[in-house]
Amino acid sequence: MSRHDFQIPVTFKHRVCFTRAAFAPDNRLLAEILAEGGGRRVLVLVEETVAAAWPGLAGEVEAYFADLGFDWRGLRVLEGGEAVKADDSLVRRVWAEIDKEHIDRHSYVLAVGGGAFLDAVGFAVATAHRGVRLVRFPTTTLSQDDSGVGVKCAINGFGKKNWIGSFAVPFAVVNDFQFLHTQDEETKRSGLVEAVKVALVKDGGFFRWIFEKAEKLAAMEREVFEECVERSALAHARHIADGGDPFETGSSRPLDFGHWAAHKLEQLSDFRLSHAHAVGIGLAIDTLYSARCGLLREADAQRVMDVLETLRLPLWHEALEIRDADGRRRVHEGLEEFREHLGGELTILLLRELGCGQDVHHLDEGLVEACIAELETRETTAREAAKARL
Repeated sequence: MSRHDFQIPVTFKHRVCFTRAAFAPDNRLLAEILAEGGGRRVLVLVEETVAAAWPGLAGEVEAYFADLGFDWRGLRVLEGGEAVKADDSLVRRVWAEIDKEHIDRHSYVLAVGGGAFLDAVGFAVATAHRGVRLVRFPTTTLSQDDSGVGVKCAINGFGKKNWIGSFAVPFAVVNDFQFLHTQDEETKRSGLVEAVKVALVKDGGFFRWIFEKAEKLAAMEREVFEECVERSALAHARHIADGGDPFETGSSRPLDFGHWAAHKLEQLSDFRLSHAHAVGIGLAIDTLYSARCGLLREADAQRVMDVLETLRLPLWHEALEIRDADGRRRVHEGLEEFREHLGGELTILLLRELGCGQDVHHLDEGLVEACIAELETRETTAREAAKARL
């Protein structure tokens, strides 16, 4: 019997749009996106913190859809935050709403919220009817410059980050800059860590721009801040479209630079440590390691550390001190969990230069320990300096 391989290329559209006041009556961006897809019904899901920060949002959304000709199925305000990824409660609630409102594969769910909310809602929408049309409205810095423009959705399982999930390309992502400015200051500023990450692994020119603008970014000057978010979002989207592995079937995962430690630290802290702060620590460890193993110039590593410190990202957390019965730091467990999550050979991206990475397949635990010790020393120095200023 002869064997015949039949292979055809599969393409998809990954649409990321930027606007302000998306639900204003004269803003036709969303109307044009939905009209392109045709479709029937629309259900809007809003994270409760967004609804609280934007009390007029529900009225704006309903008024926007009043004359569009869609079958309006209402707006639901749902719980959000990292806690919604701890189990499948929100996923089941969204499934129930989709079933109740007869949202089918030619209908739309609009999800308005931060990264964890979009992850959980996205997983529910991706698995209802094997995939309903989803339009994401990321509202936080972290979701607008990174997770919200991706093609992944997940909740946690078995004590591990993003263990239950799927790849699902959203019908569209709408980054409405107006939402950015309703965040609290710490959430708003710390979310820039993912812009630093993508610049480090994909675009040295972008990192140099961040380095030069770091003080303005820390002060959250509107024009510079929005430009940084947009550049980061586009860099993430371009990697998905042009990186050759949008659904992560291989072993290399450059956009997870620093994340092997970050995900483990989140887990060890029972997710009290925010993703942004965990990524900041993870970036610091892998940047210092890149220099200590001889790949990255020390001066470039210091530039990265300067940016993280200027953005006031903490570079230490007590979760780093947690050890197992043999005295080994438990953060080291993150390497094997990272490998298992992706499958295949352990592949960690380190920095060869600012804007260019290099895959390695082993990290020396003693060298990682030295990097963590350096972070502890920096933390102690910073704490003593702060006391001296009082």
